[in-house]
Amino acid sequence: MLKPRGAWRANQDTRAKKHLTELEGTVVALSDDDLLDLADIFEAAPPSILKEIAAREMARRGISL
Repeated sequence: MLKPRGAWRANQDTRAKKHLTELEGTVVALSDDDLLDLADIFEAAPPSILKEIAAREMARRGISL
C-alpha cells in the first residue's frame, strides 16, 4: 500500500496526465483556422506545452502559418 504522500503524488500524476490528454484532444478538435489562430497567438511566446502541441498538430495536418 502506498504511503499517504506517495498516494497523493500518484494521484497528482494521474490528474496531470488526464489534463494533458484532454488538452491534446481539444487542440486536435480545433478547425484548421482555429488551430492557426492558436499557433499565431503563441508564435512569439517562449516554449510551452500548448505551443508544442499546436505545432505538432499543424505538422500532422500539413499546415503552417
